[in-house]
Amino acid sequence: MGNTTPPATQSNYSVSLATLTTLFFMWGFITCMNDILIPHLKELFQLNYFQAMLVQFAFFGAYFIGSVIYFAVSYVYGDPINKIGYKGGIIIGLLISALGCVLFYPAEIMAVYPMFLMALFTLGLGFTLLQISANPYVAILGRPEGASSRLNLAQAFNSLGTTIAPVLGGYLIFEFFAEGGKITPEATKIPYLIFGLLFILLAVFVKAIKLPRFKAEEVTGGKLGALAFPQLRGGVMAIFFYVGAEVAIGSLIISFISQPDIMGLDEQAGKNYLAVYWGGAMIGRFLGSISLNDKLDGMKKALYMVLTAAAVFLVIYSIVDLTFGQISTFIVFIVLNFAAFAIGRSVAARALMIFAVANIALILATVLGTGSWAMWTLLAVGLFNSIMWSNIFTLAITGLGAHTSQGASLLVMGILGGALIPLLQGWMADSIGLKPSFIIPAVCYAYIAGYGLFCGRRLGKVTRSEPVAGGH
Repeated sequence: MGNTTPPATQSNYSVSLATLTTLFFMWGFITCMNDILIPHLKELFQLNYFQAMLVQFAFFGAYFIGSVIYFAVSYVYGDPINKIGYKGGIIIGLLISALGCVLFYPAEIMAVYPMFLMALFTLGLGFTLLQISANPYVAILGRPEGASSRLNLAQAFNSLGTTIAPVLGGYLIFEFFAEGGKITPEATKIPYLIFGLLFILLAVFVKAIKLPRFKAEEVTGGKLGALAFPQLRGGVMAIFFYVGAEVAIGSLIISFISQPDIMGLDEQAGKNYLAVYWGGAMIGRFLGSISLNDKLDGMKKALYMVLTAAAVFLVIYSIVDLTFGQISTFIVFIVLNFAAFAIGRSVAARALMIFAVANIALILATVLGTGSWAMWTLLAVGLFNSIMWSNIFTLAITGLGAHTSQGASLLVMGILGGALIPLLQGWMADSIGLKPSFIIPAVCYAYIAGYGLFCGRRLGKVTRSEPVAGGH
């Protein structure tokens, strides 16, 4: 992980990139399935919001524990990925992920909630290793000047997975495998066995194909030099709050729009709007990749952004079971997203601050509003979440030099926010009500806005840095 030197002779890595793109898609799909599991398990085991949010606590808590273990091993013995290779790390990560999926089978048979949490924790450990292995591998798999486009492509397909998951996964759990419309423990048994099989097949395919081997540079001497940089320290907390806020909102969208004063929709209908939330992130990531392309002049850039937004919107429309009239309101917020990109002017810190402030305003409108307006302002948060991961990473590792690899390890630990923030909001929802509990994500975005302001003053007009891929 971290700084690498590509081989002198560049090859055509199209097969390798296609394989990794499939991996990112599956990664996003399975992660977003948690948002379907929460209302399913909440009804099945009669859980309160706090108990239901243990789903995210188990899954994203594994990221933190796995990252700490990995960092400790690399600190004492050297980077494990440097020894087994990125390909080996990806294969092991896929097999651990497959084991997590298979564990849903005994969990369903036993019908015990902690068993589901154990399966999710195992799945999260597998994804942790995939984060550490696959992300930098995409960046170095090809010409250095093309790294940014490769990472944006991988992230876009990750978002495609999170967009499809609510619709397909919701259909499988709430309809296809349900008995007479009633939720049963068996509803996730077959789907997760299929997911596990897909991970095994993908691991076999990765093993069979020829992938180039890269060797990473390591920081020797057992020093934590990355922590000397304030942008890195602040970035770890920014990742913590970003992932926490994004996951908490996605986890509660179906429950939120089922409220009588919002839309009063059931899970089958709610899953389509959840897909719109994650689809917004996909739109924003595509627009962000075009906005940061300094090879395009102003007119071409604007034209490409409009055409891309329209194309991706049509993809989302084709996926969800909604009429154009039901989804057309989202176009208003896409236009606002365009305006935010224009004001941000491709400056990472400025754009991060503007997008965070936009999300604060949207959440306040959600808390104070009712009906469809409250729903759409909450769904629009996905649009403005889009660039946060990449911008935070870019700013946090700027100027770290030889400590970039170590800094990236610490940033991955910030994914712990996906475990703790949803749990905190679940507790708040039980205590003061679901709608007021969304103040928790608003506070998270306030920190991110402050981090963007700090980096703007300290780092100046940074537009990009050493490429780092990602997404939870």
